[in-house]
Order: sequence, then structure tokens, then C-alpha cells
Amino acid sequence: MCPIGGAAIDAVGDPLPAETTASCEHCDAVFLGAVGGPKWSDPTAAVRPEQGLLRLRALLGVYANLRPVKVINELIPASPLKAAKLAGVDLVVVRELTGGIYFGEKTHDETSASDLCTYHSHEIERIVRVAARLAAKRRGKLCSVDKANVLETSRLWRRVTDRIMSSEFPSIELETQLVDAAAMHLLSRPAEFDVIVTENMFGDILTDEASMLAGSLGMLPSASLGESSRGLYEPIHGSAPDIAGKGIANPCGAIASAAMLLRHSLGLHDDANAVDNAITRAIVAGNRTADIAAQGDRVLSTDAMTDCIIGELVQDP
Repeated sequence: MCPIGGAAIDAVGDPLPAETTASCEHCDAVFLGAVGGPKWSDPTAAVRPEQGLLRLRALLGVYANLRPVKVINELIPASPLKAAKLAGVDLVVVRELTGGIYFGEKTHDETSASDLCTYHSHEIERIVRVAARLAAKRRGKLCSVDKANVLETSRLWRRVTDRIMSSEFPSIELETQLVDAAAMHLLSRPAEFDVIVTENMFGDILTDEASMLAGSLGMLPSASLGESSRGLYEPIHGSAPDIAGKGIANPCGAIASAAMLLRHSLGLHDDANAVDNAITRAIVAGNRTADIAAQGDRVLSTDAMTDCIIGELVQDP
């Protein structure tokens, strides 16, 4: 284990210490824990936990963040949406991860502040290709999300996407939506989406929204990938300081992230499927953490839920 984020700031004053950098540069994959907490939550601080995460993404060159959202029927009662909206929901959001407003130049004084959002054609080309190849292996549908009616970066995004899709992936059905419409459609017709590709900030927001389809933020994994097989894996949720130490956090997103690590970085597809299936069987059997429990369900601690998933894996690997 290597320090990053708040713990690293406390230890050495750097959210991504040199020892962590060196270790990550010489590994096959990185499994990441949450980086923040109330102790380091001052947004005006010069050194913040999130800086370590952004630097790590840039260091590893992981520009494509895959966030799958698949509804398990038994968890439909845990979602705030009507059951009829959730039938057949199985989508993946492909989020561009190393460009956009999160990485742009930042300025501020006492009365004003700015964050520069910049995208280059090659950044858009490579993320669209990742999403299109994924769509080709699924249902052949790609939805590109932008804000081209307002933003110059989105107008570039749309031009590049249209060019790449028409010239390289003509068999993929391409739909383009403005981000506000996409946010609405994720709730009104989520089952119609297959693969969604979008820029950094939009993808961050839309996937938190999409987690409600699956019942909880604690259910969703992610994989951040680049040109090599080395990836960065983490559940999409943060450190959840309000429940820290209570033993009630949902481990499913973290365990599913480990399955993505097996699949994408180590090429162990059967093992990855076994882990995913174990999570599903544990839930189908009625095991729940508090965030996905409905009235009358059996509510387990983090450790107990993990043990149930391990039990399912051992019984039917």
C-alpha cells in the first residue's frame, strides 16, 4: 500500500509522494482508495487531496474512464426511479479523464476566479475511438454528450466525433445529446442508452446521477485506461466521511472495480466474470448493506457483505 491524498499530505505534505509515484510506475495496475475527507476539505488550501488523484491520472496516462451501470433486478426497489424505467438498464459511460476544465489553468483573486476548459482534437479522437470500439462489442449504439449550443470546446467535440464516427465506425449508431437533455433522459429512458461518451466534467456529474439507477453510489465500479494494459481502478464513490468507521459502507463497487482490474489489466476474463457473478448472487440471495436495503431486507455490515460475496465466489468460482 502506498500513501495518496489526505494521508499523504499528513505524512509528507504531498498528496502524491515520490514513493507512490515510483511504485505506480512499476506496477501492472493500481487499485485506488478514496483520497479526501473533512480534515482536508478547505477548497482554498494550496495543497488538497484531489491534486494527488489528478496527478496520478496524468502520470499513468489513463485518459479513458469506463463506468458501467447495470441494474440488478433485485435492487430495483432501492432506486428512487419507478421499476418500469429500470427494466433492461445496462450502459457504460466513457468519460474523458485527463483534459477539460479539471486540468485547465486556474486563476483567482478576492473578487473573481476562472477555470480554463481546453480540449484538443487528438484527445477527443482517442476517447471516441475507445467508446466506439466498446459499443461495437455491445449493442452498437453510441451517444455523444456535449454542450455545443454554448461551448466552443463542445463544438470541437461534436465536429471531431462526427468525423471519427462517419469515417471509422459507420456501422455504429451515433446519437448526439446536449448534456442537460442527457441528464433528463438518463432518468426518463435509461434503458435506451448503450455507451455514452463525454468530456471530463460532464462524465463526472452524469455518472453520479446514473448511480441512482443501480440503487446506490456504492454499487458502481470504474476503470481508467490508457494506451497500455496498466489501469487505475476505483469505485466511483468518495471517502464518505459521514459513515467512516461505522462498518456500513457498501463494498460492491470496490469489489466490482477489482473485477475490472482482472479483466482489463491482467486479462483474466473468467476470473473477472466470476467476481461479478458472485456480487450478483450475493444480492439475489437477499444480502444488503444499508444503502441498498428496502424495508424488510436483511442489512449487513461491510465485512459481512464482503464475506457473503467471497462465499459465493468460493462456492461457484
